[in-house]
Amino acid sequence: MIRPANFGFNTDTAENNIYQQQDERAPAEIKALARKEFDGFVALLEDQGVQVVVVEDTEKPVKTDAVFPNNWFSTHPDGKIILYPMFSPNRRLERRKDLIELLMNSGFQVKEIIDLSFFEQDGQYLEGTGSMVMDHDQKIIYACLSERTHPVPLDYLSKLIGYKVIAFDAVQEAGGKVVPIYHTNVMMHVGTDLAVVCLESIVKASDKLKVQQSLTQSGKKVIPITAKQKFHFAGNMLEVCNDGGEKFTVMSQAAYDSLNVGQIQLIEKYTTIISPQIPTIEKLGGGSARCMLAEIFLPRS
Repeated sequence: MIRPANFGFNTDTAENNIYQQQDERAPAEIKALARKEFDGFVALLEDQGVQVVVVEDTEKPVKTDAVFPNNWFSTHPDGKIILYPMFSPNRRLERRKDLIELLMNSGFQVKEIIDLSFFEQDGQYLEGTGSMVMDHDQKIIYACLSERTHPVPLDYLSKLIGYKVIAFDAVQEAGGKVVPIYHTNVMMHVGTDLAVVCLESIVKASDKLKVQQSLTQSGKKVIPITAKQKFHFAGNMLEVCNDGGEKFTVMSQAAYDSLNVGQIQLIEKYTTIISPQIPTIEKLGGGSARCMLAEIFLPRS
């Protein structure tokens, strides 16, 4: 998790992230609130025994979205770290070699670094585990295509790591228009036993069926959410575990509050819920709890 130094509204990403909202408060107040929300989130995870590697954002260059590291890198059990091509030029500044060195110095094995940022030269993007929701047990990538999730780098990555791709178009209403959903993790979550998905946002009936069948055949209990719940970040969840192997589903308090009793009970049947309050980060950043977490699957040294 990256503790933000200069969190704020990113005009470059707002053009296709309808979840971002302007805020009239002073920048210093917004920064302070974001850091307080971040620290509270970390404390909730650590209270449950979840190990968190906190890295301080650097003051320069200014990176308003540094708090969302899952978009620029992912780690894998075979020791790979993959760096991703990013849509917004100012978000490309988030890629940090010193962070990778920190992981190596923290007892994790990094055997190979694969840099896919060359796709940016051709206007092709794939923003990490925002663009993709990965089922690592089944080796499946779910991805809704958008300006930030292009099929060519997606196919390239799938061949690189040996995962099957299930790609589809998903949309939402914004300002009277129907627009693509910019990141798959806004409308979908896949855990060990559970999958949360906004099926009504998937355009084609055949794609909807394909996603449903893949999830059920993978042994997941599918929890459908509505478009309204999705707007409250109910699709933006992540399963984590502590050293004791206990599973947790992480979602924001806003996402939790949007769920009905039956949905909550079903999630709690399999996992314990952790729900941080991150309203400032959600409003200005247009991302939620899952976006703030970059999982570490690297083997230990």
